[in-house]
Amino acid sequence: MEVIVAEHAGFCFGVTKAVETVYEQIEKEKSNIYTYGPIIHNEIVVSDLEKKGVKVIESPDELKGINNGTIIIRSHGVTKEVHKQLEETGLQIIDATCPFVKRIHRIVEEESGKGKSIIVVGSKSHPEVEGIVSYATGPVYVIESPEMAREFSGDKKPEYTVVSQTTYNKNKFQETIEIFKNVGYNINIVNTICNATDERQSEAEEIASKADVMIVIGGAHSSNSRKLYEICAQKCANTYFIQTLDDLHLEIPESAELIGITAGASTPKNIIEEVQKHVRTNF
Repeated sequence: MEVIVAEHAGFCFGVTKAVETVYEQIEKEKSNIYTYGPIIHNEIVVSDLEKKGVKVIESPDELKGINNGTIIIRSHGVTKEVHKQLEETGLQIIDATCPFVKRIHRIVEEESGKGKSIIVVGSKSHPEVEGIVSYATGPVYVIESPEMAREFSGDKKPEYTVVSQTTYNKNKFQETIEIFKNVGYNINIVNTICNATDERQSEAEEIASKADVMIVIGGAHSSNSRKLYEICAQKCANTYFIQTLDDLHLEIPESAELIGITAGASTPKNIIEEVQKHVRTNF
């Protein structure tokens, strides 16, 4: 059985930076370290940090009465209001927001300031999108899918600037853009899907198109991992989504000759190695 592991599987630049920031702070401070939200969407990484004393908070209110400590802002970023509230605590703040996400904040703030309406293509409930939306000072709309784009009935007179969640499905983003163009909206497109996501999705699609079995490794709450699964499942009927090796229960067709493996941006290298080794040894 041939096994192909995607070259771009695992931690991206932004995630690596965020995780390393927390571990470096543990070495410096040892205690009173907080992350605003899970630093990344991977339960294993978050659990390991908790064992080392890092506490996850979900609201600035949880910091009331705390006079010293360090707050590390997650890789997905936070809303403008939350950022302000964290600054008002007087605690040390380390912003580990992915630089590509910070870029979208700037674009939205600038374009909105020029009087343009903003369309964010992405998942409304995702923390990254919640943060992006908060930087708009005028009309802002979240479009989660091409279907939502078809149902959109906004005013066609104003200019719209369209941005995307960094981990959005690139094919669906393009489809969404075409819908807005065809209906006659005056849109300025800024493709903010990050290069790592684009490369990861393209590579996963290519491997899945020739694989008999495809394994996607990622956290249960990882948006980019779920999108990888969607892309692979469209190309390979036998696609499995797992968090760790313990979840791997393969049903391999007798005619299978190739197994492909990819992983989301928040999947640690050691988990990818474990899965790869197991597959190569047992199939």
